[in-house]
Amino acid sequence: MRHLISLDDLTDDELRAIVRRAVFLTERPRATYSTLDGLVVGIHFRKTSTRTRTAFSAGALRLGARIIAYGPDDLQTNTGESIEDTGRVLSSMLDVLVARTAADPAELRAIAAQDRMAVVNAMSADEHPTQALADLTTIVQRFGRVDGVRMLYLGEGNNTAAALALALSRFPGTELHLRTPPGYGVDPDVLDRAGKHAARHGSSLVERHDVLDLPADVDIVYTTRWQTTGTSKPDPDWRTVFAPFQVTAELWRTSPDALFLHDLPAHRGEEVTADVLDGPRSIAFAQAENKLYSAMAALEWCCGEERA
Repeated sequence: MRHLISLDDLTDDELRAIVRRAVFLTERPRATYSTLDGLVVGIHFRKTSTRTRTAFSAGALRLGARIIAYGPDDLQTNTGESIEDTGRVLSSMLDVLVARTAADPAELRAIAAQDRMAVVNAMSADEHPTQALADLTTIVQRFGRVDGVRMLYLGEGNNTAAALALALSRFPGTELHLRTPPGYGVDPDVLDRAGKHAARHGSSLVERHDVLDLPADVDIVYTTRWQTTGTSKPDPDWRTVFAPFQVTAELWRTSPDALFLHDLPAHRGEEVTADVLDGPRSIAFAQAENKLYSAMAALEWCCGEERA
């Protein structure tokens, strides 16, 4: 069993292999397989989720596994049991645990301190790795490659932005232009790690805290909801700070062929206008469907190459 808590848990070859497998699965929608036949997958979500929870639940079932779902109040961690004890017990009964905590990833690392049960990070405070897998799958599906793709990201430097930085920087020639509001940038440690990937692969990663001189002729414009799941902002005037970073149709004047991505859920009129999200350049809902196929590929990888 192998853990997927951060994209940095994957080698370059493993990352590409998971994306290739996910793209393969997109070409066979609603097909069922037996690669996880006989396994039991726990689905533990302490925070709300529509796409990720459904993707991993449906994906596990389509691969032949059985699932056990846990809500935020179902485990004895709520009564004081340690994370380590919880992980030890769950690993004696489950083959995989898919967990959304929106908390410190050290919690998932503690659960993963055993060799009987794979642990998948379905979103922690610092990173949303399985979202990036869906994004890469969507990019390959639409462009036939990730190498050389140019992306403009507008909005909070949240766990989705962190995952994008750690993912795109692993592919040669990519450009990721991060435009984040002042005080809401990507974690410096993530930028440092992604920068090292970029230096190794000849890709580019730049963060600025303004919307001046936006790059032209990008392939993708990406944004996320301003209020990240499981978080709140201490600044009561934060919406004023975020307002200039809204994605509007005006962005397509300099990048007329760009596609629009959004990790959803979306709030029309806040981070993106309705005419962009529902317009002809938006593939956000195809991107959402690809969470199923990337989840299936991730589960197969965690359970061993021989199953895939």
